[in-house]
Amino acid sequence: MQIAERLGKIPPYLFMELRKKINKAKADGVDVISLAIGDPVEPTPEPIIEELCRQAHNPENHRYPTDEEKGMLAFRQEVARWYAERYGVDLDPEKEILGLIGSKEGCHHFVLACINPGDIVLMTDPGYPAYRSSILMAGGEPYNVPILPANGYLPVFEDIPSDVLKRARGMFLNYPNNPTGACATRPFLDRLVAFARETGIAVCYDNPYSEMVFEGQERLSFLMANGAKEVGVELNSLSKPYNMTGWRIGMASGNPEILAAMSKVKENTDSGIFNPIQYAGMFALRHESPSIDRMRTIYAERRTLVLKTLKKIGIDFEPPRGTFYLWVPVPAGMTSLEFTNRLFEKTAVVVASGTAYGQYGEGFIRISLTVPDNRLAEAMARIEKEFA
Repeated sequence: MQIAERLGKIPPYLFMELRKKINKAKADGVDVISLAIGDPVEPTPEPIIEELCRQAHNPENHRYPTDEEKGMLAFRQEVARWYAERYGVDLDPEKEILGLIGSKEGCHHFVLACINPGDIVLMTDPGYPAYRSSILMAGGEPYNVPILPANGYLPVFEDIPSDVLKRARGMFLNYPNNPTGACATRPFLDRLVAFARETGIAVCYDNPYSEMVFEGQERLSFLMANGAKEVGVELNSLSKPYNMTGWRIGMASGNPEILAAMSKVKENTDSGIFNPIQYAGMFALRHESPSIDRMRTIYAERRTLVLKTLKKIGIDFEPPRGTFYLWVPVPAGMTSLEFTNRLFEKTAVVVASGTAYGQYGEGFIRISLTVPDNRLAEAMARIEKEFA
């Protein structure tokens, strides 16, 4: 039996490998604490669950989803209202919003909609590994654009070689950034639009952490930049702000032509988002914004605990102000993988090596704050005892 060659180009998915490592240790009786995966442990707010149950009892909602490939118009209208309220962005629900089964599928559909085999797609290094997989599955060629601490983890467009730009047709960007936690600025978003116009590159701005920012950091949408809708789309999700990761509901917004192409991919790939989940999503967007503030407070407290512990063991740095991750420099004289392995072997605490996100992730680890308070406290106690 033949297996598609394209799959051989795709590296093992980081989080699947981590889960295997964790499960093996647990099977051996080790009390493992994982700080490696960004999956909120707090439950979805109860009123959202109640709305799901209420809508699931309606037999009409057991059929194929309404407006299968686009998402219910009512859901898209609620997304438009949410964007207007929280970001001051004006969107046409009919043409400028597409419902998604989570933002991750939006990355995949963007590439299939915009990229031909052999086209280059720019992505940052370090960066979210799933972008590379989507590019390769579509027959595209990923090109790593370094993002460095000296530049605030923002790409320097002028450093991208001209021969690369001639073949580039798309670019993935993600701020607040996974894994670094860095945030974009309004001037940067303006430069991004100008860069996309000059090169003809379509932008996919992946923004699922848009609400996960700390004190002093402005919430930003790519679509706030003048002309953004002319050059790209923004992906967003209810996963992080409303603790709905497993529900799989998100949205793409922006350029009508790109969204129409993505919609064509979707209509030939899936049958849309289960109606009750869309209704629950509408309820979340309309009524549950206070839960976002509650979660930001929780993450801020956990962040403070981790930073205090790291300082005690000699790791003192000024962290970026976005996401529920910390991008932590490793101790002098150690590689990312060495420090990751030592943490696991000595404390049974799992973190993600920075090199899992690209070559420029060397020298860092990523710590997730999406763990129960008592387990995070235990992890920090173990680390302090071992390394202080």
